[in-house]
Amino acid sequence: MNGFFLYRYRHAAVVAALFALVLAFVVMPAGAEIYKYVDSRGVCHYTNAPGDKRYKRINLNSSARLPRVKADSSLLYNPTLHSLRQSQQSWKSAAYDQHINHAARVHRVDPDLIRAIIKIESNFNRYAISSKGAQGLMQLMPGTARYLQVYDAFDPWQNIYGGTQYIRQMLDSFQGNIQLSLAAYNAGPTRVMKYKRVPRIPETINYVRKVMRQYQKYQAVAMVQFPAKTSIRVRKLVTVN
Repeated sequence: MNGFFLYRYRHAAVVAALFALVLAFVVMPAGAEIYKYVDSRGVCHYTNAPGDKRYKRINLNSSARLPRVKADSSLLYNPTLHSLRQSQQSWKSAAYDQHINHAARVHRVDPDLIRAIIKIESNFNRYAISSKGAQGLMQLMPGTARYLQVYDAFDPWQNIYGGTQYIRQMLDSFQGNIQLSLAAYNAGPTRVMKYKRVPRIPETINYVRKVMRQYQKYQAVAMVQFPAKTSIRVRKLVTVN
């Protein structure tokens, strides 16, 4: 029996069990007594012939609601739904692909680098706000947003276009060095220019590493999907002494 029909069989069994329980309550005589107890997992158990002291009689008057029965979640496993949930991150990215690809072409930035920044900055949440006040998909600070003429940081197109323009400026400032550009994106270009390396700021060091790892993952996927059009252009991670 394949997975699909096994799921349908299990699902049908659960539905039949629930229907039988509901039917039992509907056709039960008015004077019948029903007992209930809730186990340590929060599952409700019902019977009309209790064999355990934990059962307590419940009142089934005309205004009483039917009990909510908690089915075994393992019987409701849907392989297709599980697979879709597993690919949820790709859904989030795909929702903004048009904006990402357009901004990437205009500003000559690898779209996978933009995706990696968005993933680490906001996890593709267009309404994200950091504790420091950074906003939107690419987490633009209000001052940076004004400088980039982004008037609504929560608008996906404005945010992605402005953020991509900004990382392009960082790449130009640091001769295409992705790690230094990411450090400047996170900590500001002044600090990076001053030390000519990734600043010894734990948050910035961690940020650069996370974005680079995510960038490599996106590049690896693109390599598999489009082997003739993709080349890995990721340098090794910067070592900070």
